[in-house]
Amino acid sequence: MRWSQLYVPTLREDPADADAASHRLLVRAGFVRQLMAGHYSLLPMAVRVRGKIVDVVREEMARIGSQEWILPAVHPAEIWQRTGRWEGMGEEMFRLKDRKGADLALGMTHEEIFTTLAQELSSYRQLPQMWYQFQTKFRDEPRPKSGLLRVREFTMKDSYSFDLDQAGLDRSFDLHHAAYTRIFARVGIPAIPVQASSGSMGGSASVEFMSPTPAGEDLVVHCPACRYAANVEKADSALPAAADGEALAAPERFDTPEARTIEELARLHGVPAEQQIKTLVLVADGRPLLALVRGDHSLVEQKLLDATGARTVRPADADEIKGLLGALPGSLGAVGVAGLTSGTDGTDGTDGTGLTGLTVLADHALAGRTGMTTGANQDGVHLRGVDVARDIAVTRWADLREVRAGEPCVQCGEALEVVQTVEVGHIFKLGRKYTEALDVTVLGQDGAAVKPIMGSYGIGIERAIAAIVETHHDEKGIAWPVAVAPFEVAVVPIGKADEQTAAVVDDLYGRLRAERIDVVLDDRDERPGVKFADIELVGIPYRITVGPRGLKDGVVEVTTRATGETVQVPVAEAAAQVAALVRAAVAPLAG
Repeated sequence: MRWSQLYVPTLREDPADADAASHRLLVRAGFVRQLMAGHYSLLPMAVRVRGKIVDVVREEMARIGSQEWILPAVHPAEIWQRTGRWEGMGEEMFRLKDRKGADLALGMTHEEIFTTLAQELSSYRQLPQMWYQFQTKFRDEPRPKSGLLRVREFTMKDSYSFDLDQAGLDRSFDLHHAAYTRIFARVGIPAIPVQASSGSMGGSASVEFMSPTPAGEDLVVHCPACRYAANVEKADSALPAAADGEALAAPERFDTPEARTIEELARLHGVPAEQQIKTLVLVADGRPLLALVRGDHSLVEQKLLDATGARTVRPADADEIKGLLGALPGSLGAVGVAGLTSGTDGTDGTDGTGLTGLTVLADHALAGRTGMTTGANQDGVHLRGVDVARDIAVTRWADLREVRAGEPCVQCGEALEVVQTVEVGHIFKLGRKYTEALDVTVLGQDGAAVKPIMGSYGIGIERAIAAIVETHHDEKGIAWPVAVAPFEVAVVPIGKADEQTAAVVDDLYGRLRAERIDVVLDDRDERPGVKFADIELVGIPYRITVGPRGLKDGVVEVTTRATGETVQVPVAEAAAQVAALVRAAVAPLAG
């Protein structure tokens, strides 16, 4: 390919609205253009990178025996309704009607559709099956941002496995885990596999592959000593015991008119945050509940969803809280709350509340605590000397808190680290949720009917492009790994054009193409500085510079983009040496 034939609209200035490095550089280097929020056009250079990522994924899927399909992106509502996800997916699902009024959806994922196709499986002899596709997905993200990292329309490689039993699912899951590890290594994404919540997907096990980046919105807790790693939505730690406050025979009320926060109660009344109970009033699937965590801890919403099985949760508003507990935020507590029965006058005779009973979820860190302080459900009043076991009727204990950096690892006790990341892959053990809902049955070896057990495995292709750039860039631009670079080598003639330079350039270009190297010839009538700046911005791994001065000595210059190192190479050896560099960079990973 000749640069004069390419469409590469590079920019000299950063786009004003780009917050992530990948967003800024992919726009500047002429890879993407935004159509509207969350929707991007991939320009020719991005399509080349995308194609190479897809090729790597295809190779690794073939290695584990998975078969490629192409399924529709528009789905009938009825299939999603049968699995309960038509409503469960909430507002992120794009819904529409056709001209006949039928309800349809733009596919967010394809568990339902692949499972419908699996209805043609009839015997255990046909299992296991592993199927995958590359398909456009649509998600109505409320806040699309950071270029390709969070969008509303994207390509996903989604895989699905069907096995006869749990042992088979474990094998399929492990095969995908290994394949994903190889994929991310080959394309140059540093990916940490972490324990994760299954969320709306359901299932018994979930692993996310997370790539560290300041632009990420997910926090990963990991231990550098033993390699424990989990999404903050799933992470746990060996939390040290906290000192209790003064034990009392019964909770004691005290006035706190100026203390409405954990910090104010600590500062004005000398109650350490770890001796306070934070009471949160939430509405899960339309039903109010109380969530209790230690005063110095934060609630993880996904942990609460996992603990309750709820699909949605939101904070209760001030009027709802006042109606439930008789006080406003800042003086709330669970002492005497759960199991209360209202009288006919709408009161229960205890602190003015009108409760008929509330679910009370408490974090494990509160178990066995005494001498604690919490709100009295009266504005400007708190209770001290609270014994959690004695004074609070906890409905259910659960892991609700957010793990923080420095806490001891749950496996080895070393200090944990918290890293900002972006999810680049996610694998689930789905179980039989979908095969049961959509009535997929095969005959087992003993002739009995069996519901196959499923797994689901996804990689966002465009997000992978962005994640690569987040890791591989510098002040000059993108520095693509060789395996996914739009071109592996750029041949750049400089100086006054003459027959010798032209002949060497054409010969190098032809030799590299003969070696099956992805090469571009920068034949533009531009100054060397302009050519070099564009090639560095675009991120081509190797540059061969051909000029009259070097040719007098029989050499050309070979520059490595990742390191900036430039060496002189004899003209006759240049094509073979650069081809060897390209193969050396790719071969160990591809093997």
